[in-house]
This record gives sequence, structure tokens and C-alpha cells, in this order.
Amino acid sequence: MVDWVRLRLDVDAFDEREFEPCADQARESGVRFASLAELGDTEAHRRALYELNKECSADIPERGEFHTYDEYVARRLDVPTFDPAGVILALRDGEWIGMSATSLHPADGSAFSEMTGVRAPYRGRRLSLALKLHAIRFVRAAGHRWLVAYHHPRNAAAIAMNRRLGFADFEP
Repeated sequence: MVDWVRLRLDVDAFDEREFEPCADQARESGVRFASLAELGDTEAHRRALYELNKECSADIPERGEFHTYDEYVARRLDVPTFDPAGVILALRDGEWIGMSATSLHPADGSAFSEMTGVRAPYRGRRLSLALKLHAIRFVRAAGHRWLVAYHHPRNAAAIAMNRRLGFADFEP
């Protein structure tokens, strides 16, 4: 059994100024950011999101077999916590190259970072940080205080990125 690393960010206390250059740098290199709500929550976009999520998830330690498309829609999209505005996409020349998906949980005022990932050829450009910054803005605009993320303990890059943003260990 995996002993997950549980991290939480106090969105109200988060100061984004240090991380804004990541988003600026991405835009200067031709990357733009848009939510699934802005692009349209269509069947074609859901399939593209599924393929991107599947590809980016392949690097998660002990991930196992990824959901089928129908399972993905049932577990991630056709649920009350899904908001297409919480799916932030990084696009370059029309290609979806990265994503950050965040679900909202109004009962406890939290949000959950479902997945943040970037396609392998585009890694190392601080796009994950920029995507997470957009996700934090989404959570703040939705009026939620906490953004929670769970990581496999061997997913060192994701854990380090979240800790750099100010996420701290917590027990639910």
C-alpha cells in the first residue's frame, strides 16, 4: 500500500508574484493558456483532454493501467465536483501540450489538484508551475481556501514543485 504524500496550499495566503514570470516566459515562447470552459466543453475536447491526461499520467510511479475513456468521463467529468473552468490547458500552435485539472469541493471549502502534467517534449520549461499558478487563481476565484494535492512518494518532481509553491504536508 502506498503512503501518499498529502500536501495543502492556503490559497488565501499564496503570493503569486514570484511565479508570474513562469507564465510570462511561457507566453513569450508562444504558449497560451486557456480553460476547457473557454475552449468549449465538447465531446472532441473531452477526448483530447483524456488523451493528454493519459499521456502525462504515464510517468506517475505505480500508476497502472489508465482508465478507459468512458471510465474517465464517469469518474472525472460527469461528477458534481467537475468545472470546465478548472481545467487549464497549455497550448502551442494549436497543440495541447500541458494541463492542470482541479476539482471543487464546496462542502469543506477545498479544491483538489487532480492532475498537472506536460508532454515530455515540452518539459523543463516551467510550464507545470505556470499551469499550477492558473489553477490556484481558479481556486481563489471560486472562493475556496485550500488546494490539496496527493502524490506518490516517488514522484519527486511533482512534490518539489508543489512545495516550491508553498504547499505543506498535512493529515486530512
